[in-house]
Amino acid sequence: MSISVEEINAALESRAPGRNSYTSPRKEPDIAEILSGVFEGKTTGAPISISIANKDADSSKYEEVKDLLKPGHANSSYLAKYGHFDYRGGGRASARETACRVAAGAIAKKLLLYYGIKVEASLTEIGGETDPACKARLLEKVMKEGDSIGGVVEFIASGISQGLGDPVYKKLEAELAYALLSIPACKGFEIGSGFGSSSMKGSEHNDLFIDKVTTSTNNAGGVLGGISTGMPLVGRVVFKPSSSIKKPQRTVSLRGEPALFELPNGSRHDPCVAIRAVPVVEAMIALVLIDALLINRCSRL
Repeated sequence: MSISVEEINAALESRAPGRNSYTSPRKEPDIAEILSGVFEGKTTGAPISISIANKDADSSKYEEVKDLLKPGHANSSYLAKYGHFDYRGGGRASARETACRVAAGAIAKKLLLYYGIKVEASLTEIGGETDPACKARLLEKVMKEGDSIGGVVEFIASGISQGLGDPVYKKLEAELAYALLSIPACKGFEIGSGFGSSSMKGSEHNDLFIDKVTTSTNNAGGVLGGISTGMPLVGRVVFKPSSSIKKPQRTVSLRGEPALFELPNGSRHDPCVAIRAVPVVEAMIALVLIDALLINRCSRL
């Protein structure tokens, strides 16, 4: 398959911080370097190794709060599990790790296009607001207050054939949930009518067949019995508010003593992580779908 580093960098550009006033002011160029698996613009069959360097890291800001448990962060659970924690950032819980997902997703999306499958996502809601002007005003208000806000990312994957996914333990929607809920700050996933289906009747929720593939509605979200129906795959992903906020918050020290946690001056964080999560959602869906598509080659003799 043909793939260029420019295509990967274009995907990384959409995720990188510092691109507008509503994201972290951190300036990361996010330039990918392909180390293996691609020669003269084509994949060789060897594993594709990609390196993305950190250029604007500053761990000094964490020094003065290293002995405090950060509200909403994973350092206390990491300490409980491993007995040791690198306080100079979020480590593996940091959203910085999503850069590698987007890089891999760029390759998956390119391969999916060979099969006529397109994956798209968009930020449809911030703090309950869906109107663009209202979302912008809410973000401005939250930033002035030194706070953060959550959001909802909707996705659609079109061109999917029938038959992707497996029954019971490897259902397509279960694989999607596993992938999407692994994204930092993701707290919810639904497919089709999702949680809204709890208030529907069976006569309302059933997708009536127009032909062998097309249905009059798509409440199932493109999956029945864990296997794709041929209808578009649609759903939503919920992201919590950023844990790092400028407001002082009560906490305890590593010794369990009451304390007040305040971000050091110069700290750089996103007021709404859902904004930069859009390309990450696309990447994870693409990776799940390409796996399902390749595995499906073995489903029949």
